[in-house]
Amino acid sequence: MLGEGWVAREFIMTTAQVIIGAGFGDEGKGLFTDYFSTRSSTVVRFNGGAQAGHTVQLTDGRRHVFSHFGAGSFRGARTFLSRFFVCNPLLFAREQTELEALGVYPEVLIDGDSYVTTPYDMMVNQIVEAARGSARHGSVGVGFGETVGREEETPYSLRVADLSRDDLAQRLWLIRERWLPQRLKQLGVETLSPQWQERIASPGAVDGFINLSRAMLERCEVTRSRYLSRQRDLVFEGAQGLMLDQTSGFFPHVTRSHTGLRNVVALAHDAGIRSLSLLYATRAYLTRHGAGPLPFEVGGKIYPGIEDPTNKPHAFQGSLRFAPLNLDLLHKAITRDLAHAEGVMSVHLQLGVSCLDQLPERVALVAAGAKEECDPHSLLARLRRTIRPQQLLASYGPECHCIEATSVPALAVTA
Repeated sequence: MLGEGWVAREFIMTTAQVIIGAGFGDEGKGLFTDYFSTRSSTVVRFNGGAQAGHTVQLTDGRRHVFSHFGAGSFRGARTFLSRFFVCNPLLFAREQTELEALGVYPEVLIDGDSYVTTPYDMMVNQIVEAARGSARHGSVGVGFGETVGREEETPYSLRVADLSRDDLAQRLWLIRERWLPQRLKQLGVETLSPQWQERIASPGAVDGFINLSRAMLERCEVTRSRYLSRQRDLVFEGAQGLMLDQTSGFFPHVTRSHTGLRNVVALAHDAGIRSLSLLYATRAYLTRHGAGPLPFEVGGKIYPGIEDPTNKPHAFQGSLRFAPLNLDLLHKAITRDLAHAEGVMSVHLQLGVSCLDQLPERVALVAAGAKEECDPHSLLARLRRTIRPQQLLASYGPECHCIEATSVPALAVTA
């Protein structure tokens, strides 16, 4: 029972709110981050990069899918992109333009040690994923994994602090002329189409990247994680989900990132935090956008009332896939992740369930290796008994409308 031993009776120092996806991504992390954020908050992106897509929709009709900017930006929260975040200046500029069109101008700080995605990381990602055909890994195609590999396995490094250096063009040349052909050969790509050869050789790719990188630096403050020690309203926003973690997910269909508590604990230590309010997010059913295992997968939508304008069919990921909520997988993933905080951080365990408005009168779930049916209230009761959270938040609809399950009589089930 996960709840036992994890209650923070007294906060030792500063407490931070953490939102972690408990599935394969797309669990509602943006909605819950928005819910916990205020104008005084600093939203900390502790993993992932531009491949994240966290949707927040307001009652006034404004809607945005957040990638670089924290999902608390509509609330006026500032964003801190930590050293575990991978920056993409090209996509940062695009998202900045989209937010400004909505009247949103968030303050953004970036750790100078953050990895930087170049156009060539994106090109390699797209070339290789297309070449894999039916054996695709499920990549979004924005170069996240290739950036991490280049940084951790080669000498061709590029960090945010390097973007202001005079030798930036030379660094890009080395990545294009040396790393890119080596990487393509390593991944089994021997020949390129004339179109790809032209794109790779284009000087516009270098010039455009340098201009957008400098614009990003003018827009943001470059700092280090010690900045967090001066903040007292931190919201850690995760990307992807526990079942895509690079060390505990369904390899090789994973992300090159620690999607759970490991990075949070490191950053919290830097900030002097000893206690976490930790919310694991899940939909009321299971989804996966991209290749890889999905136990008990159903064809098409699992329920007719499902609407998902964010996860449209994608050139690399295909269409969104569905399965019943799997209590076995959920319990295993959360239990394993909580071990990263044991003996280091005290944790107040929360569970957030989104998309409850999309459920029919009878819903499917998986428990003890078998598929069952129940009503929506019973689904929440089963989740409460399986995960044992101290707090359960139920979300209905795409907007920030969360209810503490204990305040709803029909959901107040004694474990």
